[in-house]
Formats: sequence, structure tokens, C-alpha cells
Amino acid sequence: MGIPRPASAAVAALAGALLLVAAPANALTGASGRDSPHPVRDGGGRDTEAAGAPLAATTHALTARAPELGKDRGYPRRTTLTVPPVNPADKSIKLGLAPYHSLAPRLNALQRLGDRVSVEVAGRSAGGHELYLVTVTAPESAAQAREQERMRERIENEPAAAAGDRRIKAAYKTPVFINNNIHGNEWEGTDAALKLIEDLAKAKDARTAALLGTSRVHLNVTANPDGRIAGTRANANGFDLNRDFITATQPEARAIRRIAIDKQPAVMLDLHGYVNGTLIEPTTPPHGENYEYDLFLKNAYANALGMEKAVNGLGYTPDKDGVRPAVIPFRDEQEGWDDWPPVFTPQYMPFQGAVASHTIEFPMAVNNSAYTTLPVDELRRRAAVNTAVAGAAMRATLDYTYTHRTSVIADQIETFRRGAAGEAQRPVSAETVPGVPGIGPEDVYTTTFPRAYVIPAGRGQRSATAAARLVDHLVANDVRVERARTGFSLAGRRYAAGSYIVDMRQPKRGLANVILDAGRDISADVSTMYDISGWSLGLLWGARVDRADSGTPRVPTRTVHAASATGYVAPFGDLRLRLDDPKELAALNSLLAQGVRVRRAADGSAVVPGSARGAARVLADRLGVAFPATRAEGTTALRRTKVAAAVTSGELFALREMGFDVAPVTTATLNAGFDWSGFGALYVSSGLDHAGLGAQARSALDAFLTGGEGRVVALGEQGAAFNTAAGLLKVTPVAGNGDANGVVRVVNPPGARITAGSLPHTFVYAPRWFTGLGAGVRVEQSYAAGNPLVAGHWRANEDGTGGPSAAAGKASVVSGVSRAGASVVLFGTEPLFRAHPKGVFAQIGRALVG
Repeated sequence: MGIPRPASAAVAALAGALLLVAAPANALTGASGRDSPHPVRDGGGRDTEAAGAPLAATTHALTARAPELGKDRGYPRRTTLTVPPVNPADKSIKLGLAPYHSLAPRLNALQRLGDRVSVEVAGRSAGGHELYLVTVTAPESAAQAREQERMRERIENEPAAAAGDRRIKAAYKTPVFINNNIHGNEWEGTDAALKLIEDLAKAKDARTAALLGTSRVHLNVTANPDGRIAGTRANANGFDLNRDFITATQPEARAIRRIAIDKQPAVMLDLHGYVNGTLIEPTTPPHGENYEYDLFLKNAYANALGMEKAVNGLGYTPDKDGVRPAVIPFRDEQEGWDDWPPVFTPQYMPFQGAVASHTIEFPMAVNNSAYTTLPVDELRRRAAVNTAVAGAAMRATLDYTYTHRTSVIADQIETFRRGAAGEAQRPVSAETVPGVPGIGPEDVYTTTFPRAYVIPAGRGQRSATAAARLVDHLVANDVRVERARTGFSLAGRRYAAGSYIVDMRQPKRGLANVILDAGRDISADVSTMYDISGWSLGLLWGARVDRADSGTPRVPTRTVHAASATGYVAPFGDLRLRLDDPKELAALNSLLAQGVRVRRAADGSAVVPGSARGAARVLADRLGVAFPATRAEGTTALRRTKVAAAVTSGELFALREMGFDVAPVTTATLNAGFDWSGFGALYVSSGLDHAGLGAQARSALDAFLTGGEGRVVALGEQGAAFNTAAGLLKVTPVAGNGDANGVVRVVNPPGARITAGSLPHTFVYAPRWFTGLGAGVRVEQSYAAGNPLVAGHWRANEDGTGGPSAAAGKASVVSGVSRAGASVVLFGTEPLFRAHPKGVFAQIGRALVG
């Protein structure tokens, strides 16, 4: 299959597990059945898989919006699903599991079994496949459904009153959400869900009737149909969807977010594989500091015990079946399986009201090498075991929710009440969470919430475009945002009318804080982390965000449902376009694709001729970027950059979001005979080994690098190795701790070509820096002095090297011209990491534009 032909920049721009490696069945060591003191990582760390997603998937991910699910319609809500064509290549078939094309007809049939089963289409995947949300509950008239919605809204918006509402205690149906197959090659949750739906639809016993009369069971049948079909962990864009919270770049993640907001589940399961024995959260420390963790641990641990009993009660044994007893990390492990970052689905759900949410890992590996090497009969035996385990966990969770429905809803109400009242968190202890053994000081993670955050308007804001993006993201996550009608003062600062206020006395304050707060350095708290340890959309999305720890924002406001328009085009003269934001790069690339003659100004911005005012107005309207008037003439003509990119899936997605014409490449691509004509830049971070290139491929690459026309942007370990092997810039790359990651302080020197106007923070994973700079190599950015880490986990290596103090003051980004004449930029940071540092995307964009 050839490289897909990119759409225009305008189209692209305007489109604007926890998987652990199971030990062999005969490797039975240790109390928990594992050889190591913490789980073996798979999927944690810097994303390194080379990207090759089709442009269509990127465009769909940028444009797709999850529908608001029906709130006023009664149940059942029957939907006749369109049946997709039979796909004999679906990887589920080999395992004896349900291929995606079989789901629609089965769900259509299940809806006909009675009046308990409803199906709605919750959205479409990046690959265009429908996402099926099934609700199983006792029938409700439209009036009864409206009453349920009224009670749900009261729980969130009037929690103090809801706590004493007898109607809620008597009649509110507890929402339970079961999310399946978010990692596409962890299949069996889908099949267990289908069996559960059928069993609940057919059951005649009184307990099932009582369960469905007091609960709504919502099941996302497959959260990742792209990966289910292809047998891949990721979706069609190459994204690990269980790392896409809290940025929600992919349509599947946005669909789950919509379910969380609309259904407000009190209890949630996320079904995964494969850890032997079955792993059942809650987790080891560190625990997310923005949770009401005492309420969460109370329910999550009790439900885990019930699931453990149900799973072990299936009767599988190590000797007979190769299945070890279940493991609860909070009880059985010291560290390494944490709930610190909100990037995982179960770690996002508490911010939307879940008082118990769990990752469940099935025991028997059937993916990756097992899928290709084991006999079909063994694979199907294992898949049947996993399906039974998933079903047992689901059933136990429904039993827990039914038995404890009054206290579960009371705890959800209390979560929201504390936020609305601005009360302090309760640290976990034997007194605050009675009945949970082993609670110690290592489990106590709390924070002090500010009184408010302010996102300034006018001259106080670095980027109105970035501010609007952040505000829209907050609103999309159901965080309450107000806009000041007049100017006001808060915490000693003066703000203009139109500034945005996030009053932290709101039910979902934890979610607001997890998005906006700077975060915390937890390097001294634990020795190892499962995935990222630091993030901050408040620091890294490009907007100025002020924290007010005291004082009340006393100002007339209006509720924000969408950020106010930020686009502007000056009525006369030539126009200036800053290149500090990814949307500004998208606007530039769109103009260049339309043939507009744009020139680079001395300050790094772009000068757009007044004759292109019409095109600028379209982009200002659709992208929210500003085109003020300028008298600058510009020094260098800018040309549309076609990029050959050996990058990760996340980087490819970000490049296309900025409107670049990108062709993914690898070592194999170049060796197969790559035509470099028309390409202006090569970006290398993953999948390109210079030593692996054949003679012809290397000769073609050398020709591209010769003559001053080609540009190279290189990042990370592979980028640094490529620079050395290709003999580009004379520098010595120094590797920091490979597990280190988080938000760091940086210094952007005056007049820097790549980082001019950039934020004073960026993101790192396995950070690098550069020493021994040769003649002509320019420092574009340096790590700040002292300890540059603001939030995350960065320790020195065991030999004392690679720590933050070693990086302090060293060059993090350098540029120069190679002896062959190629313009080169080397990054030791991660400006495109999973959309977390969106405010520094433009550093890569500027480097590619030239």
C-alpha cells in the first residue's frame, strides 16, 4: 500500500493498559505469583512505535464529535444498527471470539428479546466504525427518564440538597459503566459483555428484576473496533486510547467522555489483559492527589474483594489451567501500578463521579507473540478462560452495586458536595476508611485546591487562541467556567472584562485542578511509575493561567458554553501571523497550500500580503487566529514544506493537525526506494536507523541533505543517533534517566529562531541535552538552573548520572547547519508528546518551516 496522499492543509487544520506481560504458567514464584516486586511494563514510557496511520483517520479524529446521548427518551431505546460487511480478516475470529461485523446483528437480536436492552451509537472510531453503547435496565417511560435525569442533575449540581432527597434514595437508578476492549488486542471483555447482556435480558429471577429496577447498566461493547479488527493495541491512528485522557484527541476517547458526563456512572470497570493472576485495581501508590480518595478507596477495595472472590470461585488453578489467583495491587504490591495520572480511563472516571473504578487484567495472554505461535485450540481455551473471568468481574460488580446502592450514591453525592462547598480532602487512614487493611502514610496524597483560576483576557493573555482552546476543553470536560462582564481584581491582580474564571467551589473541582494545576514532583515518593508522572494543560497549552489561593471572584459573570471568538483580521495593510501556536502553523500551511506568497519576518512571525485578506478571514473565523496589521516587509519567502517523517503516531497526528504535508517513512521505506523530490524536511524520532540503510537509500538521503535545500529535525534517542551517524551537527548528546518524564522549566534565549515567544515550560520523556557544541551550533533552548523539574518523576540513575541537576543549564534544543549544508534542529525534549504540550507544538513547526 502506498503512502496516502495528504489532503490540503486547510482540511487538516480546520478538522481542528495497562497491558502487562504475563509470566509463563509454570513460573509460579512470589506471594502474588510474579518474579518482580512490581508489574512488568508494557505500553508505559515514551511512545516509540513508528507511525503510518492514513490521513483519513487523522482527519476523522480531528473532526469527529461524540453525540450527546438521549436524556429525555425513555427505555428501551431501540436502534436498528447497520450491519457492516463480513470481514474474514478480523483477528477476533482465530480466538473464537465475536468479530466486529457480528456485533450489530447480535445487538439487533438482543434488542428484540424483550424490553430491557437498548442500543445507541455513541460515535465512530478513527477508522469510521460505529461505537455501540448498550443500556440494560427496567423499562422507563419518557416521563420516568426525565425524572431520572432531574435526579442525576441534582446529584451533581445541588449535592447538599440531594443528600437529603428521599426521592433520590428511593428511586434513583445507580449508573454502572462497563468499558470493553479499549486496547484492541485485549478482546474478551466484549464477549463477556455480550453474554451479560443476553443473560440480563432473558433472566426471570426476582434479583435480576430488582437489579434492573434500581440500576442502569451501560456497556461500551468495544471501545476500539479498529484495534479489535486489526489485532492491535492502538486505534486506526496508532493511538493507545487508554493514554488519551485527559487530552481526548481521539473520537473514541471523546465518546467515553460523553458517556461519563451524560450517564454519570457511580461504578466503572475497564476490561484489559493480560496479567496472570487476574489483576484487580485499586492500585499501589502514588494515588491521584485530586481525588476524594477516602470515598473512592472505601468502595473500590470492597468491590475488588468481591471480584476476587468471584474470579477465584471459577475454580481455575495453576496446575490444571495455568491460572493463578487474583491479585489486588493495593494489597499485594508495593509500587509500580499507580493511579497517579488521569490518562487512563479508570483514573479519569472518579473526576466525573465514579466512587469505584477499576482496571481488570485477564490472566491468559492471547495477543502479540502468543497469537502467532500458540495452537488455535490453546488460544481459544485461553480466550474462554478470559471471557469467564471478565464475566465474573462484571457480575460481582453488579452485585456490589445492587447491595450497596444507597451508600454508593451517597458517596457520589458527597464527592460533589465537597467540591461545591470547597471543603478540604480527608486523608485516607484506618479511621477514615475503616475495613481497608494496610493503609499507611505512603498512601496519603492530597492537595490544597485554590479558590479560583483565572484565564486572563486582553493584553494580560499571551495567546487568545490558546486561551479559547483551553476554555473549550474545560467546558467539554464539564468543568464550569464563567466569563467576567466587567474588569475585576483578585489575589492582588487586575483583570480585564472578558477574562475567564474557574471558581473552584464546584462539584468537579478535582477535574478542573487536574487540568489546570502545575502538578507535583513525586521523584522522592516512589522509585518507579507505570506511565507519565507530570502533566499540566495550564502550563503547557499556551494560555496564561493564574492561580488565586484566596479571595472570592466578586464580579458579574455569564456561564460559558463555548469560548468567545478570537479570530481577527486587520481591515487594512499587510498582515502579521504569529507562529507560536499550532493553529497559527495550520493557518500558515493553509495559506501556502493556496499559493499565497508569505514571508518570514525578522521576529520569526509570518507576513501575509493584504491581497490574501479574504483567505485570512476564513482562517481567522475557523481557527480563531489573529491577523493584525504590520509594516514589516519580511526577509525570506516561505514555502510549503513537505515532510518525510520517521515519527511516532502521536507526532504524526500533531504534524497533520498543524497542516503539514506528511509522508511517514521508516528504514524499510527508504530502502524500498524513496523519491525525495518535492520534500523539504526530514523529521526523525522513531523507526529510522541510519546504519540499516542500504547503499542506494543512503546515497539518496545524502543527496537530499546536500546543497542547503533539505532540513532535518531530530528528536530523542533515535534522532540523536541519526544526527551522529549522518554526521550532521557536531554535538555530544547526553541521555538522562530513561524513565524520567514531566513538566520542566526552560530558558529561551533572546533572538532564538525556533523558540522565540515560546513558553517557559516544556515536556520531557527520557530527557536529553547537548554538550560539546561545535562551531556554528546555536543554543535554542536550555534547561533552567537548579532543579528544572516542576512536575513528574526524574531521578538520577543508580550511578548518579542522568538526573535533573545534571541537565540544569544545559542545552535542550540546538540548531545549526551541517557540513553538507542541511539546516538541522535537535530536540532533547518532547514538544509533541500525546498532545500534552500543545502550547509548544509550534517549536517543531517552526523548525520544519525553516
